[in-house]
Amino acid sequence: MPATVLVCDDDSAIRTVLNQALGRAGYDVRTTGTAAGLWRWISAGDGNLVITDVVLPDESGFDLIPRIKRLRPELPVVVMSAQNTLLTAITAAERGAFEYLPKPFDLKELTSVVQRALASPGNRRPDATVAASEERLPLIGRSPAMQEIYRVIARLTQTDLTVMIMGESGTGKELVARALHDYGKRRHGTFVAVNMAAIPKELVESELFGHERGAFTGATNRGVGRFEQAEGGTLFLDEIGDMPLEAQTRLLRVLQQGEYTTVGGRTPIKTDVRIIAATNRDLRQLISQGLFREDLYYRLNVVPLRLPPLRERVEDIPDLVRHFLRKAEDEGLPAKTLDNEGLETLRRHRWPGNVRELENLIRRLAVLHSGDAIPASAIGEELKEPARAFAIDEGEENVTLSSSVEHFLTRYFNEHGDRLPPAGVYDRILHEVERPLISICLAATRGNQIRAAQLLGLNRNTLRKKIRDLGLEVIKGLRSD
Repeated sequence: MPATVLVCDDDSAIRTVLNQALGRAGYDVRTTGTAAGLWRWISAGDGNLVITDVVLPDESGFDLIPRIKRLRPELPVVVMSAQNTLLTAITAAERGAFEYLPKPFDLKELTSVVQRALASPGNRRPDATVAASEERLPLIGRSPAMQEIYRVIARLTQTDLTVMIMGESGTGKELVARALHDYGKRRHGTFVAVNMAAIPKELVESELFGHERGAFTGATNRGVGRFEQAEGGTLFLDEIGDMPLEAQTRLLRVLQQGEYTTVGGRTPIKTDVRIIAATNRDLRQLISQGLFREDLYYRLNVVPLRLPPLRERVEDIPDLVRHFLRKAEDEGLPAKTLDNEGLETLRRHRWPGNVRELENLIRRLAVLHSGDAIPASAIGEELKEPARAFAIDEGEENVTLSSSVEHFLTRYFNEHGDRLPPAGVYDRILHEVERPLISICLAATRGNQIRAAQLLGLNRNTLRKKIRDLGLEVIKGLRSD
């Protein structure tokens, strides 16, 4: 006798498509447009699987899942939703859904999910209620690549598995780590982030595991390590490929035995910390070069999670831009909009700095350009090479100042031959780079002229004069204190 699939969606077209697709796959299908209709079948003991939308005319599909689990805990529930966000995926997992499928979905994928659900009935129980709102979500995007990331995160929040996050600089690796913590079982513990590349090699072990008084020169007191700070929570080890081999050996012991010793200490200390690591380097290549332990790699790489670069998900740029513009407005900057031409200009960019580069650009535009709408021409100007020469944290592919100067000279002589500019190359180059440099510093400090002057190493009055001379005095939202 074929399994019975109960489908609930208020869209008649979706009900028809699912009825036909699942019918062809050999299932008995019943469809309804209301939660009340679905509940009558469930309470009568009908059906072997439920597929339900989240937004229903009489009740939320999310509110329906706990009732189903209490009455029939063996009945797997698959959730569909057009609200394709991280919060949707996590809520579905926490309420006990077997799987979450974003709309529009692939019918082959749906059939595969149905087969898996019927072979291994979902019996997950809700762990906790998600308290976050959409505005607090750390990850933005509706592309297929991001939907897969959301689903993996939703599954991992129910576990304590070690995760290895891989991706280029600026793709949001720490945001994923924070999401795994904030929506996971350790949400009430502490999230501690450590960037291995930012710590001197000789201090890494002390930084991670702490040290005893007198353990080394300058250790006048006992030092608390990051493992102790993260006890009961999550320790995020960013740029794990930069960890020295000696510290790698200590970390391996923690993962194998669940204990460590402080620098200069002898007594093993038990630890209860979830490890999440991240890297933008090829760890297998580091292993072949003898710079990373292979056994540690396999201990950390229990669940690999690759974050796509922005150029692989340009369809997310409009959502990201809206998010960053709202964020800038919340910071006190004027409300701005981008038209379709501006968004198309952003889509064509190569984005070597990924989402971080986009956020810095949007913040810069919000500070520097007056008027409600930011024109495509302004975006194009900001994306030119001299401006990008000073972009903040764009990663290894960042354009350097020297290459920008070389670019300017090559361009000038290609256009003018041996004719030198009247003001000389020195003044011309200063003119080319000074405005974007000051602009980016103002954007980085959210328009705070005192902080921007400190960052540039300029007197505050000198900076104000340069802002006026460069035509920046009309910019709204700049703060002098």
